[in-house]
Amino acid sequence: METSLSKKKILIIDDEEDILKLLSMVLKKEGFENIYTAEDAESGFDLLGRVNPDIILLDIMLPDEEGYEVCKKIRKTSNVPILFISAKTEEIDRVLGFALGGDDYITKPFSTKEVAYRIKAQLRRSGYNDEEENKNIVLNLGAFQIDEEKIEVRKNGELIELKPKEYKMFLYMAKHPNQIMSKEKLCSEVWGEDYIGFDNTIMVHIRRLREKIEEDASNPKYIVNVKGLGYKFVLKDE
Repeated sequence: METSLSKKKILIIDDEEDILKLLSMVLKKEGFENIYTAEDAESGFDLLGRVNPDIILLDIMLPDEEGYEVCKKIRKTSNVPILFISAKTEEIDRVLGFALGGDDYITKPFSTKEVAYRIKAQLRRSGYNDEEENKNIVLNLGAFQIDEEKIEVRKNGELIELKPKEYKMFLYMAKHPNQIMSKEKLCSEVWGEDYIGFDNTIMVHIRRLREKIEEDASNPKYIVNVKGLGYKFVLKDE
C-alpha cells in the first residue's frame, strides 16, 4: 500500500554518478519511490521546475555552478527543504550553507542511513506525517535513546529527567548532530522567540543540560561550545 512517504519526491543534484546510484538505491529501500537525479545545476533546475520536489539533496561542488549559488536561486522562489551534501568539512562551509538557506549539511563520506533519517526528519518538519512511520519513534544516537512518543531521553538505558525546555533543546540539537547551532537558532526553535534578551536563559539551560547528560559537566564531550558561533551536539561514529 502506498504511503505518504512513498509519494514524496526527492531531487538529488550531484556530479558523482556513484553517489547518485547509492543514494537512489538506499532511499528506495527506505520507502521512497519518486527519486530524481541530476549531475549538474542546469539539469537540476530543469527537474526542479518539472517535478516540484518535496526535498532537495544538493552538492556544493557542481561542474557548472556552485551549490551555494544554486541554493540562493532556489530560495528566491521556493522554501523546499535543501540538504547540502559536500566534501567540504570546515565549520565556515557549514555556517555559509545555513546562512544561504540550507536546512541541513551532510559531509562526505556519509552514512546512508543517516542521510535517510535526516531526509525523513526534514519532511516531518515540513508537514509529512505518516501514522505508521511516526508510531513509537525512537532515535538511537550513540549512547542516547530518545523516545518522541513518550518524551523520554535515556543514556545507556538509564532515564534522564529533563524539563520541557531542556528536552526540546536536546531533541533539536540531537536531530542535527555535529552541526553548529547558534544561540539565535536555539532561541527560535526552543522558545519561538527572538534572541534578544535570551542569552543568559540559553546559557543556563545549556549548563543544566550538561549537568544531566555529561560525565563531567565542566569538561563536556557531547554538548560543546564553538567559540563565537554557538553550540553543537557531538555524535561520533560508533
